[in-house]
Amino acid sequence: MFKRILLPADGSAHSIRAAEKAIAIAKGTTGASITVLYVVDGSTSKADVLKNWDALGIIAQRKEKLSEVEKQAKSENLTYEIKIIRGEPAPAIIKYANEHHFDLIVIGSRGLNTLQEMVLGSVSHKVAKRATCPVMIVK
Repeated sequence: MFKRILLPADGSAHSIRAAEKAIAIAKGTTGASITVLYVVDGSTSKADVLKNWDALGIIAQRKEKLSEVEKQAKSENLTYEIKIIRGEPAPAIIKYANEHHFDLIVIGSRGLNTLQEMVLGSVSHKVAKRATCPVMIVK
């Protein structure tokens, strides 16, 4: 049923739980694949540069945030890919999902940026409102 699953992830506990749900859904569907999407926004990019002065260190740090998700997908022998894009999280996720015609988005209810969530509203809520495919929000 859901063959093309988008999993926006940032390494938070909620995104790890969302990954578990996405993997469970993919395991139950023949030919399913998961695209793990990491969105680098301005504040994330700035923090990455301050912690690492070289591009390879920044890339490694970003991939490290997704290592748990990758480990889970590998252990279940699932087809997956990791995409890193730039932009504001909610609009970037929505645009990517709608342009690539996913069957399902599985997203954690909260991410690493709790201040943004309190002030601007949650990324998951915005994605659920504007995505053209079904969205599962995982607590």
